[in-house]
Order: sequence, then structure tokens, then C-alpha cells
Amino acid sequence: MSDAALIQSYFPNITSFQLKQLSQLEEGIRLWNERINVVSRQDVTNLWEKHILHSLGIAKVISFPSGSKILDIGTGGGLPGLPLAILFPEAHFHLVDSIGKKITVVKELIQNINIKNATAEQIRAEQIKDQFDFVVSRAVTRLTPFYSWIRNQIISSPSLKTGIYALKGGDLTEELNDLKQHSEVYSLSDFFNEPFFETKKVVYVAV
Repeated sequence: MSDAALIQSYFPNITSFQLKQLSQLEEGIRLWNERINVVSRQDVTNLWEKHILHSLGIAKVISFPSGSKILDIGTGGGLPGLPLAILFPEAHFHLVDSIGKKITVVKELIQNINIKNATAEQIRAEQIKDQFDFVVSRAVTRLTPFYSWIRNQIISSPSLKTGIYALKGGDLTEELNDLKQHSEVYSLSDFFNEPFFETKKVVYVAV
């Protein structure tokens, strides 16, 4: 199965333009990774599955409404924010990281791919002042400190199921017990067939 076909098989409504943007994103991350460590070097040969499709796993449990604001904390090289921004062009994504060189990469990717609904900023999570409907992340840290940093920046709307959508892996029992917040765990193996996703999860944390 080709890389585009892999994405299409799980997201049959994706457009050819969106697939082109995802291809440009994959190529851009690959090129930048030769200069700085944007993603793990051992994963660079499998960016489609381990990074792009993994990022899109969030879209299997939440469909971001038109006009909503999403914050990606600890975005690194633009993950999961940029694949999600491509998939949801009517929502706005703000990608942040404390490491300046990674935000430089993200800004270049946004410009080169012409992703009109994404912005990037070098800032620490606890310094963010704006408010957002949703927060996404990929295994930035344990959920308890993460929640404490960002809970006041999330607009509470139970009808929209606003809150945190974090990509995590492994046994989360202890971490979720420590959190003491309403949470829901979705196994990505329920949506994706590849062995990589057997232990991968999306964790929703309500605010």
C-alpha cells in the first residue's frame, strides 16, 4: 500500500489537495531532520505511519468544529498539529514549543505548504494567555502537571466535548489515577491495523 493509500484507507473523505499537503509535510520533516533532530532518527524511514497517521489518530475520536481553536503543546516538528490542521482546514491551530529551532522548522513548514489555518510560537505552556477550545499533544509529559499548566486556557463546553486530547502509550492506569479528572481512553488499535498502534492511545481529559 502506498503512503497516500494508507491515509486514504482510514480517511476516505480526504481530498487530493489534503493528501498533497500531507506529502509535502512528510518531505519537509524528512529534509529538516537531516539538519536538526525534529523526530527520532530511527523513525524517519516510517514517517507516514509513526508520525502522520499517529497524529491523525486524534481525528478518530474528535472532529474539530469549524471555527474552533486548537492548541498543540510541545509540537516539536509540528506534530500532531500540522497533520490535524491539514485535515481540519476550517479550524485554527496554534502550535507551541519551548525550543526555538523547532518552532523555526514549524513556521517554515506552515509557509512552504501554505497551511493557512496554523500559526506557531516559541513559548512555554504555563506562559500561554489565550484561550482555546481544545488542546492536543503527543506524550509531552505526565497528565497531572500538563493539566495544571493548561486547564485555565481551555474554554469549557461539554456539548462540544472540549478539553485535552493527548496521544499516549503503554499502561496509563497510575497516571490517570493521579490525575483525578474525568478522562476517557481510546485505543488506536481499534481504528488502525498496523502493529505500531497496539499500545497507542488517545486520552481525553475533560475540564
